Amino acid sequence: MNIPQVVSPQEWRVARQNLLAREKDYTFTGPGGQVSLPGLFDGRRQLITYHFMWRHEQSGFAGEDQGCPTCSFLADSIGHLSHLHACDTTLVLVSRAPIASIERFRKRMGWQVPWYSSAGSDFNYDFHASFDENKAPLEYNYKDKETLAREAPYIRSGTDGPGVSVFLRDGDRVFHTYSAYERGLDSLLGTYRWLELTPLGRQRHVTEFPYHDTYDHES
Repeated sequence: MNIPQVVSPQEWRVARQNLLAREKDYTFTGPGGQVSLPGLFDGRRQLITYHFMWRHEQSGFAGEDQGCPTCSFLADSIGHLSHLHACDTTLVLVSRAPIASIERFRKRMGWQVPWYSSAGSDFNYDFHASFDENKAPLEYNYKDKETLAREAPYIRSGTDGPGVSVFLRDGDRVFHTYSAYERGLDSLLGTYRWLELTPLGRQRHVTEFPYHDTYDHES
Protein backbone atom coordinates (compact mmCIF):
# COMPACT_ATOMS: atom_id res chain seq x y z
CA MET A 1 0.00 0.00 0.00
CA ASN A 2 1.27 3.46 -0.94
CA ILE A 3 1.38 5.49 2.31
CA PRO A 4 1.34 9.30 1.95
CA GLN A 5 4.49 11.01 3.14
CA VAL A 6 4.33 12.27 6.72
CA VAL A 7 6.23 15.49 7.44
CA SER A 8 6.53 17.97 10.27
CA PRO A 9 4.19 21.00 10.41
CA GLN A 10 7.14 23.20 9.48
CA GLU A 11 7.96 21.16 6.34
CA TRP A 12 4.29 21.11 5.33
CA ARG A 13 4.04 24.87 5.69
CA VAL A 14 7.09 25.48 3.49
CA ALA A 15 5.77 23.14 0.80
CA ARG A 16 2.33 24.73 1.02
CA GLN A 17 3.75 28.24 0.65
CA ASN A 18 5.75 27.17 -2.38
CA LEU A 19 2.64 25.71 -4.00
CA LEU A 20 0.65 28.83 -3.15
CA ALA A 21 3.21 30.96 -4.94
CA ARG A 22 2.86 28.80 -8.07
CA GLU A 23 -0.94 28.88 -7.88
CA LYS A 24 -0.88 32.69 -8.12
CA ASP A 25 1.21 32.49 -11.30
CA TYR A 26 -1.03 30.12 -13.28
CA THR A 27 -2.45 31.61 -16.45
CA PHE A 28 -5.51 30.26 -18.24
CA THR A 29 -7.17 31.24 -21.49
CA GLY A 30 -10.92 31.72 -21.76
CA PRO A 31 -13.20 33.11 -24.47
CA GLY A 32 -12.41 36.62 -23.23
CA GLY A 33 -8.64 36.18 -23.05
CA GLN A 34 -6.18 35.35 -20.31
CA VAL A 35 -7.07 35.04 -16.63
CA SER A 36 -5.16 34.04 -13.48
CA LEU A 37 -6.19 31.39 -10.96
CA PRO A 38 -7.72 34.03 -8.62
CA GLY A 39 -9.61 35.33 -11.65
CA LEU A 40 -11.32 31.97 -12.13
CA PHE A 41 -13.19 32.56 -8.87
CA ASP A 42 -15.21 35.27 -10.66
CA GLY A 43 -15.47 37.23 -7.41
CA ARG A 44 -16.67 34.29 -5.32
CA ARG A 45 -14.93 32.74 -2.34
CA GLN A 46 -14.79 29.09 -3.45
CA LEU A 47 -13.66 27.53 -6.73
CA ILE A 48 -14.17 23.99 -8.04
CA THR A 49 -12.11 23.04 -11.09
CA TYR A 50 -12.86 19.86 -13.01
CA HIS A 51 -9.85 18.54 -14.94
CA PHE A 52 -11.53 17.63 -18.23
CA MET A 53 -9.47 15.21 -20.34
CA TRP A 54 -8.93 16.09 -23.99
CA ARG A 55 -8.47 13.78 -26.96
CA HIS A 56 -5.64 15.10 -29.10
CA GLU A 57 -2.60 13.87 -30.96
CA GLN A 58 -0.30 14.23 -27.94
CA SER A 59 -2.42 11.87 -25.85
CA GLY A 60 -2.49 9.17 -28.51
CA PHE A 61 -5.79 9.95 -30.25
CA ALA A 62 -4.62 10.54 -33.80
CA GLY A 63 -6.95 12.72 -35.84
CA GLU A 64 -9.07 13.72 -32.83
CA ASP A 65 -9.54 17.13 -31.28
CA GLN A 66 -12.43 16.87 -28.85
CA GLY A 67 -13.29 16.30 -25.23
CA CYS A 68 -13.21 12.88 -23.57
CA PRO A 69 -16.57 11.00 -23.77
CA THR A 70 -16.36 9.93 -20.10
CA CYS A 71 -15.66 13.48 -18.92
CA SER A 72 -18.54 14.56 -21.18
CA PHE A 73 -20.81 12.07 -19.40
CA LEU A 74 -19.88 13.75 -16.13
CA ALA A 75 -20.32 17.27 -17.52
CA ASP A 76 -23.83 16.33 -18.67
CA SER A 77 -24.71 15.94 -14.98
CA ILE A 78 -23.83 19.53 -14.02
CA GLY A 79 -26.98 21.36 -12.98
CA HIS A 80 -27.90 25.03 -13.07
CA LEU A 81 -24.90 27.00 -11.85
CA SER A 82 -27.02 29.58 -10.03
CA HIS A 83 -27.34 27.21 -7.06
CA LEU A 84 -23.56 27.04 -6.69
CA HIS A 85 -23.21 30.78 -7.21
CA ALA A 86 -25.74 31.41 -4.43
CA CYS A 87 -23.36 29.46 -2.17
CA ASP A 88 -20.41 31.69 -3.10
CA THR A 89 -18.93 28.92 -5.28
CA THR A 90 -17.75 28.94 -8.89
CA LEU A 91 -17.43 25.78 -11.00
CA VAL A 92 -15.23 25.68 -14.11
CA LEU A 93 -13.85 23.07 -16.47
CA VAL A 94 -10.13 23.13 -17.31
CA SER A 95 -8.47 21.28 -20.21
CA ARG A 96 -4.99 21.11 -21.67
CA ALA A 97 -6.27 22.08 -25.14
CA PRO A 98 -6.54 25.21 -27.33
CA ILE A 99 -9.40 27.50 -26.34
CA ALA A 100 -10.76 27.48 -29.92
CA SER A 101 -11.14 23.69 -29.76
CA ILE A 102 -12.70 23.90 -26.30
CA GLU A 103 -15.25 26.52 -27.39
CA ARG A 104 -16.19 24.55 -30.49
CA PHE A 105 -16.82 21.41 -28.44
CA ARG A 106 -18.62 23.28 -25.63
CA LYS A 107 -21.08 24.77 -28.12
CA ARG A 108 -21.60 21.37 -29.74
CA MET A 109 -22.50 19.87 -26.33
CA GLY A 110 -24.69 22.82 -25.36
CA TRP A 111 -23.02 23.39 -21.98
CA GLN A 112 -23.06 26.75 -20.20
CA VAL A 113 -20.36 26.01 -17.62
CA PRO A 114 -17.22 28.17 -18.05
CA TRP A 115 -14.35 26.26 -19.65
CA TYR A 116 -10.72 27.35 -19.72
CA SER A 117 -7.55 26.23 -21.45
CA SER A 118 -4.55 25.41 -19.28
CA ALA A 119 -2.31 24.78 -22.29
CA GLY A 120 1.15 26.20 -21.61
CA SER A 121 0.56 26.18 -17.84
CA ASP A 122 1.79 23.70 -15.22
CA PHE A 123 -1.64 23.71 -13.52
CA ASN A 124 -2.71 20.22 -14.64
CA TYR A 125 0.71 18.78 -13.86
CA ASP A 126 0.96 20.32 -10.39
CA PHE A 127 -2.45 18.92 -9.45
CA HIS A 128 -1.67 15.49 -10.93
CA ALA A 129 -4.25 15.43 -13.73
CA SER A 130 -1.70 15.52 -16.58
CA PHE A 131 1.51 13.55 -16.71
CA ASP A 132 4.93 14.45 -18.04
CA GLU A 133 7.92 12.95 -16.29
CA ASN A 134 10.05 15.81 -17.59
CA LYS A 135 7.98 18.11 -15.38
CA ALA A 136 7.21 16.01 -12.32
CA PRO A 137 7.38 12.39 -11.08
CA LEU A 138 4.45 10.29 -12.24
CA GLU A 139 1.66 10.35 -9.64
CA TYR A 140 -2.12 9.89 -9.89
CA ASN A 141 -4.75 9.34 -7.24
CA TYR A 142 -1.97 9.44 -4.62
CA LYS A 143 -0.23 6.45 -6.24
CA ASP A 144 3.39 6.47 -7.40
CA LYS A 145 4.75 5.22 -10.74
CA GLU A 146 5.38 1.67 -9.52
CA THR A 147 1.86 1.30 -8.13
CA LEU A 148 0.30 2.80 -11.26
CA ALA A 149 2.21 0.36 -13.49
CA ARG A 150 0.45 -2.48 -11.63
CA GLU A 151 -2.98 -0.98 -11.04
CA ALA A 152 -3.50 1.64 -13.76
CA PRO A 153 -1.08 1.12 -16.68
CA TYR A 154 -3.11 3.53 -18.84
CA ILE A 155 -1.71 6.35 -16.67
CA ARG A 156 1.65 7.16 -18.21
CA SER A 157 3.75 10.11 -19.27
CA GLY A 158 2.06 12.15 -22.01
CA THR A 159 -1.52 11.35 -20.96
CA ASP A 160 -4.21 12.99 -18.80
CA GLY A 161 -6.49 11.74 -16.05
CA PRO A 162 -9.83 13.02 -14.73
CA GLY A 163 -9.87 14.85 -11.44
CA VAL A 164 -11.33 17.70 -9.44
CA SER A 165 -9.43 20.33 -7.44
CA VAL A 166 -11.01 22.76 -4.98
CA PHE A 167 -9.71 26.13 -3.83
CA LEU A 168 -10.61 28.74 -1.23
CA ARG A 169 -9.89 32.46 -1.66
CA ASP A 170 -9.09 34.65 1.34
CA GLY A 171 -8.48 38.14 0.02
CA ASP A 172 -5.50 37.85 -2.32
CA ARG A 173 -4.53 34.43 -0.97
CA VAL A 174 -5.61 31.18 -2.63
CA PHE A 175 -5.58 27.85 -0.79
CA HIS A 176 -5.85 24.39 -2.32
CA THR A 177 -8.29 22.52 -0.06
CA TYR A 178 -9.19 19.25 -1.80
CA SER A 179 -8.55 16.98 -4.80
CA ALA A 180 -10.21 13.75 -5.93
CA TYR A 181 -9.62 11.29 -8.76
CA GLU A 182 -11.03 8.06 -10.27
CA ARG A 183 -13.77 6.59 -8.02
CA GLY A 184 -13.66 9.74 -5.94
CA LEU A 185 -15.55 11.37 -8.83
CA ASP A 186 -18.39 8.83 -8.80
CA SER A 187 -20.68 11.07 -6.78
CA LEU A 188 -20.58 13.66 -9.59
CA LEU A 189 -22.16 11.25 -12.12
CA GLY A 190 -25.79 12.29 -11.82
CA THR A 191 -27.09 9.79 -14.38
CA TYR A 192 -25.86 6.96 -12.17
CA ARG A 193 -27.73 8.33 -9.17
CA TRP A 194 -31.00 7.97 -11.10
CA LEU A 195 -30.18 4.58 -12.60
CA GLU A 196 -29.31 3.20 -9.15
CA LEU A 197 -32.98 3.69 -8.21
CA THR A 198 -34.07 1.23 -10.90
CA PRO A 199 -34.14 -2.58 -10.92
CA LEU A 200 -31.52 -2.77 -13.70
CA GLY A 201 -29.11 -0.39 -12.00
CA ARG A 202 -26.22 1.31 -13.80
CA GLN A 203 -26.22 -1.12 -16.77
CA ARG A 204 -23.12 0.43 -18.39
CA HIS A 205 -19.59 1.18 -17.25
CA VAL A 206 -18.81 4.88 -17.26
CA THR A 207 -16.56 4.45 -20.31
CA GLU A 208 -19.43 2.89 -22.31
CA PHE A 209 -21.54 6.04 -22.50
CA PRO A 210 -21.11 7.91 -25.80
CA TYR A 211 -21.46 11.65 -26.47
CA HIS A 212 -25.07 12.57 -25.83
CA ASP A 213 -25.54 13.87 -29.39
CA THR A 214 -24.61 10.51 -30.95
CA TYR A 215 -27.58 8.48 -29.67
CA ASP A 216 -30.22 7.41 -32.16
CA HIS A 217 -33.19 9.77 -32.23
CA GLU A 218 -35.35 7.06 -30.66
CA SER A 219 -33.11 6.85 -27.56
